[in-house]
Amino acid sequence: MNPFDSSACSSKTVSVTVTNRRRLALGLVAALALAAPAFAQHPDGPPPADKAAADKPDAKSSDLKPAPPLPADAHVEQSIELNGKTLHYTVTVGTIPVYDKDGKASGQVVFTSYTVPGANRPVTFAFNGGPGASSVYLNFGAIGPKHLNAGNDGDSPSDPATLSDNQGTWLGFTDLVFIDPIGTGFSRSLVNEAETKKQFYSTEADIEYLSRVIYDWLVKNGRMDSRKYLVGESYGGFRGPRVLYYLQSQLGVGLNGAVLVSPYLNPTIDENGDLSPIPWMVTLPSITAANLERQHKLTPEAMQQVISYDLGDYATTLIKGYTDPTATQAMIQKVTEMTGLDPEFVKYSGGRLDTGAYLREVHREEGKLASVYDSNVTSYDPFPYDFDQRANDPILAAMIAPTTTAMVNFVTQTVGWKVDARYNALSYDVNRQWDRGGEMRKGSVEQLRDAVAADPKVRILIVHGWNDLSCPFMGSVLSVNQMPVMGDPTRVAVKEYPGGHMFYTRESGRIALSKDVEAMFEKH
Repeated sequence: MNPFDSSACSSKTVSVTVTNRRRLALGLVAALALAAPAFAQHPDGPPPADKAAADKPDAKSSDLKPAPPLPADAHVEQSIELNGKTLHYTVTVGTIPVYDKDGKASGQVVFTSYTVPGANRPVTFAFNGGPGASSVYLNFGAIGPKHLNAGNDGDSPSDPATLSDNQGTWLGFTDLVFIDPIGTGFSRSLVNEAETKKQFYSTEADIEYLSRVIYDWLVKNGRMDSRKYLVGESYGGFRGPRVLYYLQSQLGVGLNGAVLVSPYLNPTIDENGDLSPIPWMVTLPSITAANLERQHKLTPEAMQQVISYDLGDYATTLIKGYTDPTATQAMIQKVTEMTGLDPEFVKYSGGRLDTGAYLREVHREEGKLASVYDSNVTSYDPFPYDFDQRANDPILAAMIAPTTTAMVNFVTQTVGWKVDARYNALSYDVNRQWDRGGEMRKGSVEQLRDAVAADPKVRILIVHGWNDLSCPFMGSVLSVNQMPVMGDPTRVAVKEYPGGHMFYTRESGRIALSKDVEAMFEKH
């Protein structure tokens, strides 16, 4: 999940200003960089008061009070019943140091790895987004051997943080290494605030040190000859092609492939909605998918019809504008039927469905708000008469507490990595300080093309939930459709599943994803 920059992948939102939209808590998570109304607790507000904030060094000071050292790596043996067999694995929680250009330690990255005995095992590196999200969402939500039930409609922040065996884990076919970037999880900077921003909180610095962490883990564990993959969600999907290409071109490590989950891939695709039909084309299919799901009519065949209309009559009618009123009227009627929205709402929007307005409107009669990550997940709106949404996103509001509790218990009690520090499942502080200029605005399609061109064997799987309005699947479909075919046209594939940004919160989605990724791995 990418729980902060909800606008980074999302479609054009008119009812909320672009400035506010760019500030949103984007995730899971997820989650997870993502258009939603401003949240009650968003990254432009003050960070929560806590022990970590009280201990934070003065940004103006060149002298940094050293924090207590992090523990040595800890290990525990566990097992899971998977596909009728018992799979034994080792969990390791440990650290990898980060050094500045002068060779001085400037940070400590904490990882959680799951490894299975045996030769020729692939290894997959995982990170989430934000910026400011730890990897717990992919770990306990999607692909790790333990699963936390969270992120579905009706889930509560006070639900027990109970872990169960994950039948959708990827551990059956690859070892897993979950990486928490600096400022997330237990990972931390060892330099002052100004240097932290310079060394860790910008696009290029982020890609370079995370790539080096992957390199160092491979060397430390003697895995340079293993088949190697990475998976990134949301803003982690932005990181994915860039890390892949940086490892390939700068560090001499060729990865075999990457899985991009609900990626923040092409941030400018949703701009210029006054002239281009693309911003509205990106979101209409996801809004329609949510309505089909409510009617129990969501199928791949139904969605193919939606996509065909989106790429055909809908796009051409928007381009014609006022010059063809008959086509416009037919389009408005069609969009009303597809989305199940109030005819007057669709009429006065001109068939151009603003994401923020839609999330307020779709469940208004129930007094509820819809989540930008999956508009069929709702919570009560505590400020129903405000012009803008003031409450937190329904999914984010319910996920942070159980994921934090589950990860802290797992690391400190189950694995026995004893640490006296705050765990940041989502860091508003990191998100607030992040440099969003330059490279972040460019997205990662260029690096995706470069990496695929450079290695004729590398494979990329881009996966989405149909209902996601934070990083709608049509953004990836349109971006990949414009790429040249470089050899095998199936090397870069886009696949969708029922659900939203964190479609893997549904067991059926996790298992389907696992099977599709395993099939991709088997092609090497």
